[in-house]
Amino acid sequence: MAFNLSQKENMLLQDQKKHEELCVQKYQTYAQQAQDPQLKQLFNSLAQQEQQHLNTVNQLLSGQVPKLQQSQQSQSQGQNQYTQATAQNKTPGTVNQNDIGLCNDMLITEKYISNTYDNTIFECTNTNARQVLNHIQKEEQQHGEAIFNYLQSQGKYNVQ
Repeated sequence: MAFNLSQKENMLLQDQKKHEELCVQKYQTYAQQAQDPQLKQLFNSLAQQEQQHLNTVNQLLSGQVPKLQQSQQSQSQGQNQYTQATAQNKTPGTVNQNDIGLCNDMLITEKYISNTYDNTIFECTNTNARQVLNHIQKEEQQHGEAIFNYLQSQGKYNVQ
């Protein structure tokens, strides 16, 4: 389904494109730097999802509203299950401090990105495009949750 972007929508989506490019780059780099194999796997998985987000934003920038695929929805659910399994198999306090720093940086990044999607969603005039952006924002929040769960499983993020 094609639609026309306003100047503001185009500007906001260009920003989201830059954010997604940064997320892909950071997750790929951090996957290489991480010591914990499970964290490497988590970062690689999140990099792939961020690449899907980037592809979707590029489609929106071209005036096309992509359809949400069932595989995208089930992938998010699978990511959440993976994180829960990871949390159950780790011994708190055995993680490398550099890995914790990588996680903290990505958690801050995910919080920021989710917030910028909120602004973009409110400025988007096409209802179908809003739904697509809402879906991406939900996945960004799930990425943050996955990182939070990893940190909490390591005893490095205590909620009081």
